[in-house]
Amino acid sequence: MRETLLTLTLGEDERLDLENLASGAFHPVRGFMTREEALSVAYEMRLPTGEVWSLPILLQSREKPRVGPGDTLGLVHGKEVVALLHVAEAYALDLEALAREVFGTESPAHPGVARFYAKGPYALGGRVEVLRPRERGPLEKTPEEVRAFFRERGWGKVVAFQTRNAPHRAHEYLIRLGLELADGVLVHPILGAKKADDFPTGVILEAYQALLEGFLPRERVALFGLATPMRYAGPKEAVFHALVRKNFGATHFLVGRDHAGVGDFYDPYAAHRIFDRLPPLGIEILRVGAVFHCPLCGGIASERTCPEGHREKRLSISMTRVRALLRAGQAPPPELVRPELIPILQRGF
Repeated sequence: MRETLLTLTLGEDERLDLENLASGAFHPVRGFMTREEALSVAYEMRLPTGEVWSLPILLQSREKPRVGPGDTLGLVHGKEVVALLHVAEAYALDLEALAREVFGTESPAHPGVARFYAKGPYALGGRVEVLRPRERGPLEKTPEEVRAFFRERGWGKVVAFQTRNAPHRAHEYLIRLGLELADGVLVHPILGAKKADDFPTGVILEAYQALLEGFLPRERVALFGLATPMRYAGPKEAVFHALVRKNFGATHFLVGRDHAGVGDFYDPYAAHRIFDRLPPLGIEILRVGAVFHCPLCGGIASERTCPEGHREKRLSISMTRVRALLRAGQAPPPELVRPELIPILQRGF
């Protein structure tokens, strides 16, 4: 049978999604989505069964599939059949219409939209069965492993911090805020593909490890990675990030300014407002405004803690600015990044 099995080669994004589906990281989603599921999620932020979910999890193809309902398809990665897809449906996608609903734009200038278009106008939906799990790095844990870690340490209240970037001072401020509110903080950086000018994953992890070991209470911060790509889908990705961290055992989730945004595609606080449209998710959303350095306040402050009269003295903190300085061969000032982390970040360029 295996000799006659039809196959489809997986990209790296889909390989990661496959295992997140199987491990429960994407609960209640258990397979690549059918047309009904994908459209329900894109337009309603609900699965057809009623649960909140905000991003389609798709197995796309550039060529029209040669299989249909009831067939079994071998999913190939690295020349090996690593999983089976029990096909429920093969269908065509209206890429531009779906992009408008998921990303809020159909422009290929948006990196998430461009990546979505490149994967092809067809999709296959169905239940997945992993045959050969991928080798995981030391910071990659399943949801059950992370929940067990929290139980062992007696952490009943856990704040999750999502990041695709290396840490700057505003990130550190958010982690410390989480430590004030909870038994522990889960720092959970994205390990999958990011846009070309983001820091490499290895640099991001090394910088967070240095921050944790040198400047934070190590016994109250857990650093693990989330092996999924960035979609840059702004508010809808913020909901996705919250739901996934709930599956990993977090009770609270930090949503900052322009969460999962890119360029000027999203209003900076759209990711705050989207949660007002949803029922309780089983994880509490901690909305945090802009964080900056204010010399008059004497350090890092936020819109809620800094007087309006200090506005002209505020120094904006952004990784875009940090990267620009590093590319120009300049060290970012200590108000933006801890000096101890700069040699690590310089290796990213």
